[in-house]
Amino acid sequence: MAVKVSRRPVPPPAPAPRKPYLIVVLLVVVLAAGVGIGYLVGRPDSVERMQISDLKRDAEQIKTLTDQARLTVEELDKILPAMAEAGPPDVPAWQEAVRKAVERHSETPSGMTETNVARGGFRSAVNALSISVDLLAAAQNLPEADRAPYVELATRQRTLAITTWSVAATQLDQLNVEAGFGHQHAYLSGAPGEGGMHADEIPEGTE
Repeated sequence: MAVKVSRRPVPPPAPAPRKPYLIVVLLVVVLAAGVGIGYLVGRPDSVERMQISDLKRDAEQIKTLTDQARLTVEELDKILPAMAEAGPPDVPAWQEAVRKAVERHSETPSGMTETNVARGGFRSAVNALSISVDLLAAAQNLPEADRAPYVELATRQRTLAITTWSVAATQLDQLNVEAGFGHQHAYLSGAPGEGGMHADEIPEGTE
C-alpha cells in the first residue's frame, strides 16, 4: 500500500534588498555633472579672455608708439626745414638726429595688425630719411658740379619719408581714437608741399 507524502507549497523567494549605495552613486554622478556644467557655463570663455588680454596689450603698445612718434617729431622738426633749404648742409648733425630716430623705431614687438602697420610705417619713414641724409653726405664729397643729381635724389627721398610718416601718423591717430585715448597727432612738419596726409582739425584727446 502506497504512502502519500504531503507537499507544502514552497513560498516564492523574497525580493532582493535594494542596494542603497547604487542610489548614492547615481546622485553623486548627477551632482558632479551639474557642477561641471555650471562651471563650463559660468567661467569666462578662453577666447574671450585672450581677446581682452590682446586689447589691453595693444592699448599699451599704442600709447608707447605715440610717445615714441611725438619724440621723433620733436627732434626731426628741428632739421627738416633746414634740409629743404639751399644753404650749406649740416649733414653730421642731421645724420645724428636721424640715427636716433632709426634706433628708436627699430623695435618690432608683436601686436595687433593695425598697430604693426603703423609701427612699420614709422620705421620705413625714418629709414628713408636716413637714406636721404646719406645721399647728401655723399654729395658733399663730390665736386660741386657733380652734386646736383645726388641732391635731387636726397630731396625725393626726404619727401617719400615725410609722406610715409604721414600715413603712419594717420593710422596712429585712428588707433588712439579706437583705444579710447582720443585723437593724437604726430605729423612731421616737413617743407611746403611735402608731407602727404595732414592732421585733422579735431582737438587732441577728443573722440
